[in-house]
Amino acid sequence: MFRPLNLTVTTRRTAPSCARGIELVLKCLILVASLCVVPSVSAHQDHGQASLRGPYPAAKQYAPTPVPDRLCLSWSSDPATTMDVCYRTDAGVTQTLCEWAIGRDLVGNASTGGIQDAARTQGINEPFVTNAGPCRMHTVRLQGLTPKTRYAYRVGDGVNWSPWNHFSTASDSAEPFEFLYFGDAQNAVRSLWARVRREAHNDAPRAAFALHAGDLINNANADGEWGEWHEAAGWLNATIPTVATPGNHEYALAIGRRKLSKHWRPSFSLPTNGPEGLEETCYWFDYQGTRIVSLNTNERLKEQAAWLDNTLTELPPARWTIVTFHHPVYSAAKDRDNPEVRALLKPLFDKHRIDMALQGHDHAYARSGLGGPEAAATVGTHNVAQGVRGQNGRTVYVVSVSGPKMYPLTETWDASRVASGTQLYQTIRIERDQLRYRAYEASGELYDAFTLQKSSPGEVLLKEEIPATPERRRNL
Repeated sequence: MFRPLNLTVTTRRTAPSCARGIELVLKCLILVASLCVVPSVSAHQDHGQASLRGPYPAAKQYAPTPVPDRLCLSWSSDPATTMDVCYRTDAGVTQTLCEWAIGRDLVGNASTGGIQDAARTQGINEPFVTNAGPCRMHTVRLQGLTPKTRYAYRVGDGVNWSPWNHFSTASDSAEPFEFLYFGDAQNAVRSLWARVRREAHNDAPRAAFALHAGDLINNANADGEWGEWHEAAGWLNATIPTVATPGNHEYALAIGRRKLSKHWRPSFSLPTNGPEGLEETCYWFDYQGTRIVSLNTNERLKEQAAWLDNTLTELPPARWTIVTFHHPVYSAAKDRDNPEVRALLKPLFDKHRIDMALQGHDHAYARSGLGGPEAAATVGTHNVAQGVRGQNGRTVYVVSVSGPKMYPLTETWDASRVASGTQLYQTIRIERDQLRYRAYEASGELYDAFTLQKSSPGEVLLKEEIPATPERRRNL
């Protein structure tokens, strides 16, 4: 802002040359004042000028620095006694440290930001080159933790640290808990998926973990898209563990065949107890009496089916078992079908009495009753020849989407609840004899609900609790 010029000019009626001189001075002062004001007016009037520069490059927006970013919690071992932290720095940081303490015992130093008597664990790191340039990926594995305990932690190199965050270890026995389930985020993640992730946190602020059924991003090795995914979740990834299974968009063509994104394993630290070569994509773990299994439906599915059968046969039975994978057994989208997935997995789900299958891929929503459609009617180019929901088995099949990309619905199988053109997230609460499922729209409105009730012999009853919210069947 410019102050107005306060000029006082005194003239006398003398020679004409003097008057002309004063007039010339005044004109010069007016010209200078107008030049000072012009840039301010132009900035207010020309709103389109900035757009000529184009979008700010992702390589700059998500450039690594010496300060840790992209923090993400996950487990490679027992959730009751371990926690893994993955993060990123610039390529020059070669030290990987984690300081941690029991949260309630925290005594912070106001000058240094440190915590008195915090334990320190050294992790591992590796140089990593993306399409945006070099960086370094870090992993710290905390072990020997106390079950059912809240910890505070930070990561860094001893000089540059992340903020202190909290996480909680699981109980070492069967206890109630709640987790979040997201279908494909994939597109416009920063712009349009961020609100879904944050709204979900409002409904389940103490979620044990966030489960992602594949296609977290659109282009497997685009660093900017992984930057969007981490930014959209923000600090939530640093305090709520991620459980992820890969989708087809986590794969990219390399040397003649499709390969898993090189971002996958450095970004997460997941179990390696699946078939060799499918580490951290096909795996299982138990959480407070519930068994969670991830299958990688992008490759070697027959081998995984045999592994699943053997694993569930050899392990002691869990009260609840949930399987997540990307390509649906029963597709929700029009003109889509996965007959190999169905032929290999449906009989195993029936045999081992799987409670829920949490899937993605179809960019629509569909949720079955117990057992899904009739098994005998699931052949051909569509999922079901006639829309009949049977009771063959006890698995509830869910296909969901959390991002903005949408496909039209199939009309070939009878689902309890469907939606098209609707971003959704799900909360699932598990107790000893009850599983409570809720699906919400991005705005937080309840869209679908049911409860599974399990008797002592293991028999299951599904109680429909669909709200009065109108069904979303948008023309796409």
